Amino acid sequence: MTVISNILFPVDFSPSCVAMAAYVKRAAEIFSANVTLIHVFDPSSYNGMELYFRPEFVIASEHEQIAGDRLRAFLDHEFPLSRYPRLLASGDAATQIAHAARNGFDVIIMPTHAGSFRRMLLGSTVAKVLDSADCPVLTAQHALEVAPRPIRHRVWLCTIGLGEDSERVLGYARQAAEKANGHIHLVHAIPSADPDLPIELDLEEQVQSEERQQARLRINELQRRVGLNAPVTIAVGPVKRALLHAAATIDADALVIGRSPQPGSQGRLRDLTYTMVRDSPIPILSV
Repeated sequence: MTVISNILFPVDFSPSCVAMAAYVKRAAEIFSANVTLIHVFDPSSYNGMELYFRPEFVIASEHEQIAGDRLRAFLDHEFPLSRYPRLLASGDAATQIAHAARNGFDVIIMPTHAGSFRRMLLGSTVAKVLDSADCPVLTAQHALEVAPRPIRHRVWLCTIGLGEDSERVLGYARQAAEKANGHIHLVHAIPSADPDLPIELDLEEQVQSEERQQARLRINELQRRVGLNAPVTIAVGPVKRALLHAAATIDADALVIGRSPQPGSQGRLRDLTYTMVRDSPIPILSV
């Protein structure tokens, strides 16, 4: 079964979206997937001066027309209208994107923004989409430039937490990597007692060695269940730092992480998900 056959690409006409276009198109080629662009406009984004001269419904209709015209013209060379549909919605951007994605889309691919936006991610459209979308969300890495690194059929790095949801995440990663002609590399983080110690990879005879061996046994069982035999890196240290260290060390196309099936503060967008999306040096596929 194809993991990704319909991609939803939210656009806000920003330079980040322009830079993301080649990445989205390449992903569509690899997965033989269709791409639909969606733009969400705010019907109430008018000022008092406009209301003074025209009725509210006339202004809202005009803004919808302008947004629709911009959407049809946006990235028309990369995504011609004859092949790539457009969706126009109004209201809260994250809510409408998540709602549209439920209508047959397999993944949302959207950029984050560089610069000051890195410090503003929480509460942004990206964060809200990660929390509310039912399908996987692929976000570009933060960088000084807005263009994500290209997909080169390398490694799909998959984080494994050994929880009850790990088999689902690993199974998805295996199917996606196979479709993209890539290879899976698993990484598991064992928290260290001292958060100030440097990150260690694959310790052999340290205090954590017994825990590491138990982790490998559980990971081997998970791999057997999903029909996988991938290399495994055990990182010892604070979980976020350990995973980010592995992402920076292993040359990969994407980092696959799991999200809880439940939205809300204790659900999909937990602190680890948020910080990984914000700080990862490579694109993140949140499953």
